[in-house]
Amino acid sequence: MAHLVLRSKIILRNKFVAAKNAVIGAAAVGLLRATRHFDAVKTGDVFAKITRTIGPWWPEHRVAHANLVAAFPEKSPEEIDAILAGVWDNLGRIGAEFAHLDHIWKYDPATPDKNTVEFGPGTQERFAELKNDGKGALIFASHLGNWELPALAAATHGLDSAVLFRRPNIAAADRAIQELRSVNMGEMIATTHDAPIKLAAALQRGLHIGMLVDQHFGRGVDVMFFGRRVKANPLLARLVRRIDCPVHGVRVVRLPNRRFRVDLTERIEPARNESGEVDIQGTMQRVTSVIEGWVREHPEQWLWLHRRWR
Repeated sequence: MAHLVLRSKIILRNKFVAAKNAVIGAAAVGLLRATRHFDAVKTGDVFAKITRTIGPWWPEHRVAHANLVAAFPEKSPEEIDAILAGVWDNLGRIGAEFAHLDHIWKYDPATPDKNTVEFGPGTQERFAELKNDGKGALIFASHLGNWELPALAAATHGLDSAVLFRRPNIAAADRAIQELRSVNMGEMIATTHDAPIKLAAALQRGLHIGMLVDQHFGRGVDVMFFGRRVKANPLLARLVRRIDCPVHGVRVVRLPNRRFRVDLTERIEPARNESGEVDIQGTMQRVTSVIEGWVREHPEQWLWLHRRWR
């Protein structure tokens, strides 16, 4: 009898969770589709105002504040608050821009006055080299500026690419997001158990793999980030150990007047051990150090809201 009661409770709970996810998924899809009917710039301004207003009331704000104080002990409370305001502003704008991925990216060398995108020194030359060298590459990014746009930079330069992504838990939201991301983002590879095999195969086919590498990974390797130990996902280093290929970092920084700048780093050589094999921890430290440099330049554009240090 007790077993039947417990089973009934589990069934009811699962049905409740499924119903809740269906409602949330429908709301997310509706919001994304509705947002597409409005001007991207004006919607971005509205979303940024909303997140700046309500963000400080969320528990993530306290997490971000603690992260910033630890990372920048030399900054005043006023400076920390200003960075936090920028973080919420950036997050709101990304939310609006996500619904308009197919047309917020505007780049044509013939009409520079109409472009929303510019490229940092040496970036276009490095993209051209990646396109013409006849092999795949690993290109890492972080949750900085608008982190959905680097894949569009690859498409602009004609790179055959694939993007590693994490599926939302809610199926309806997943389908809507996939539809939006299908615009010039190349092959989409979900973070499933067989993702490393798919990524290795894509590299061998000459694809350029993009991945975000700046979040906590419980089974990761220890690296230093802002003077504190964190766990980094070793997937990138393990792939380059298996398949010798170029490694670069890419970021899309938000500029004034609703513009963006794309920066592609020079090739980053992996660390190697005494036998010449790629050192996993050392390579991920080099990658993490690049990201730290980016964040120090634009702390208001990085996603401080998650528990990077644990």
